[in-house]
Amino acid sequence: MLVISMLSWVNMSKTLLLVYQSVGVVYGDLSTSPLYVYTSTFKGNLQLHLNEETVFGAFSLIFWTLTLILLLKYVFFVLSADDNGEGGTFALYSLLCRHAKLSLLPNQQAADEELSAYKYGPPAPVTNSSLLKRFFDKHKKLRIALLIFVLIGAGMVIGDGVLTPAISVLSSVSGLQVAEKKLNEGELMMIASVILVGLFALQHCGTHKVAFLFAPIVFIWLFSIFGIGLYNIICWNPKIVHALSPHYIVKYFKETGKDGWISLGGILLCTTGTEAMFADIGHFTTLSIKLAFTCVIYPCLVVQYMGQAAFLSKNTSSIDHSFYDSIPEPVYWPVFVIATLAAIVGSQAVITATFSIVKQCQSLGCFPRVKVVHTSKHIYGQIYIPEINWILMILTLAVMIGFRDTTMIGNAYGLACVSVMLITTCLMALVFTFVWQRGALAVPFLLFFGFIEGIYLSSAFIKVPQGGWVPLMLSLVIVLVMYVWHYGTRKKYNFDLHNKVALKWILGLGPSLGIVRVPGIGLIYSELAVGVPAIFSHFVTNLPAFHKVMVFVCVKSVPVPYVSQEERFLIGRICPRPYRMYRCIVRYGYKDIPRDDGEFEDLLIKSIAEFIQMEAVEPQFTGSDSSSYEGRMAVISTRIAQTSSSLIVSEHDDLDSNEITQSSRALTLDSLRSIYEDESVQIRRRRVRFQLPQNPAMDSDVRDELLDLIEAKDAGVAYILGNSYVKARRSSSFLKKLAIDIGYSFLKKNCRGPSVALNIPHISLIEVGMIYYV
Repeated sequence: MLVISMLSWVNMSKTLLLVYQSVGVVYGDLSTSPLYVYTSTFKGNLQLHLNEETVFGAFSLIFWTLTLILLLKYVFFVLSADDNGEGGTFALYSLLCRHAKLSLLPNQQAADEELSAYKYGPPAPVTNSSLLKRFFDKHKKLRIALLIFVLIGAGMVIGDGVLTPAISVLSSVSGLQVAEKKLNEGELMMIASVILVGLFALQHCGTHKVAFLFAPIVFIWLFSIFGIGLYNIICWNPKIVHALSPHYIVKYFKETGKDGWISLGGILLCTTGTEAMFADIGHFTTLSIKLAFTCVIYPCLVVQYMGQAAFLSKNTSSIDHSFYDSIPEPVYWPVFVIATLAAIVGSQAVITATFSIVKQCQSLGCFPRVKVVHTSKHIYGQIYIPEINWILMILTLAVMIGFRDTTMIGNAYGLACVSVMLITTCLMALVFTFVWQRGALAVPFLLFFGFIEGIYLSSAFIKVPQGGWVPLMLSLVIVLVMYVWHYGTRKKYNFDLHNKVALKWILGLGPSLGIVRVPGIGLIYSELAVGVPAIFSHFVTNLPAFHKVMVFVCVKSVPVPYVSQEERFLIGRICPRPYRMYRCIVRYGYKDIPRDDGEFEDLLIKSIAEFIQMEAVEPQFTGSDSSSYEGRMAVISTRIAQTSSSLIVSEHDDLDSNEITQSSRALTLDSLRSIYEDESVQIRRRRVRFQLPQNPAMDSDVRDELLDLIEAKDAGVAYILGNSYVKARRSSSFLKKLAIDIGYSFLKKNCRGPSVALNIPHISLIEVGMIYYV
């Protein structure tokens, strides 16, 4: 009983710690929205209706928007639709890909469905959703449309990463103009720009450090706005509590009419940062994010909006700086400092979500390759993307300096936020149907929340000329980049698939392949999970010699957030045993990040050795039909391989290589590698030596194959990678030539190379050029 209570206390303390951290990272943006909501709402013709009744109505709208959209929709429904603890637009799409078979990832296999993370959630859909599923299966264009729909949502979230820092920092710094009348606009822009540059420069520290730094600021900010709101309610107008009734919303629209409908674009800003609640689940837990919002964020925001409305109802002339004017004079400067710091924190939530979304897009083949850096050794999934960080900084500065007005930026921001929320609502309706098997609830959910968000979206579209065009343009460019990359990648894969080398041709060459087989291991990288890529025939026909052991490596993504180490490797054989040709499929989830830890070669050798031994004893691997080798793949746990008795492992310093007898080629390779490492960062690596254990019962063929594998590893490992140039056929349409020859080629030249993305050591890399006419 004591042990159980201690465990529950430990779990509770961990949850409370995550609640504390999530307030700093996830809710910074949402908690700073009182800085600009009322000011943006009462801009324009609505000022003609500015009186106590309309202020009460505006607060009632804010209260019910927070309650229905954030508390009811997100906390009770959306946050429960996590994918193995991961959230965001792509998490919903991943669930749908698995449960409704809507995936467009090209190299998927039946073995992927055996992954433990793949089976997350209820079993296969029941009959009430089969009609809709057949409809999707019949019309492939609907699946493409769904992908574009998801990409638009991802593009809007990335757009939020540009707009959030601009409006948050500019709104907070504008408080200086309230206190210091002499401060001109140029000086204000300079201060805000310095703060933004500092914020983005801080991102490389990582979410974990930023959370501990920022969480106290947000807590102080929340308690400050709660206290100020409570003070204003008591001091200015306690009758504001009556505005909790939705009756005041009806009165608001009766009095304001069309102007009230247009003002919904300002009301909408009270939900800014909502999507970060869902997108950042992977950095924390669902429970911690729910507790933080329900117990801390929601009551503090409601009291602040209520207090600000109470102040405005008696001081309508203060609408331009409603928040700062409502602060009691004795605490003005402390609150201003906290507000500025909180605004900086508010940007962190969306920047963090942007990094997560870009990583997911890249893993699913919808974004050019970028450098992804792990920022925490202990918390998996906390990342930093340098290229995206600096692009966001430049765009944020351009938007802020270009508009110089929080209302214009707010118009853009509101459109981006409501678009993402509506896309999430539509995807949730499909999750109700296919994943949760609650099709009867999908239609009411879609109609209820879709109707509310549709009204907000119609109001936001009215303001497209007044700044709303910014997220549309950003999203259009981002979606265009993602779709062109996805289109080019699929065309390249289809070319490889349709031009595979025939297995009969390889078997006809014999075990020597008609060339000299020299000691060593050749790792041939390809996107094909089945078959031999066309580039292999270039080697055989143009090179005089090739490695004695060949491994065709396919690094691919599967529609799950993470793949465990036990299920990472699929090992198989391509040809009969004398050919020494193997296949290794390395599977990663869309949130997995391959680490450059130098252990891949060793794990691969251990896994192949384990497969060779398994093949000798397992009956399903003993078939003699050479044409069936492609289907015989085995999941080799890396942890089992590490502790396996197939090989004896010994380690020594890389500098002691003179003690090992090697070929002249291997010695040359070692000397080149030592020069290369001397010129780069000085890192002392450990080299692994494999030996065969003394086992008289081992089959002689198995022993010979393992000895060949060890000898090849000692001789050296070479990484062979195809450097492809993708071009459209002459008969292609103009749009296809534009997408492939210009768009895809430009993106490919200006993104990270595959060798960098795959952490391939440059000194061991062999690249072979090939033109793909698609």
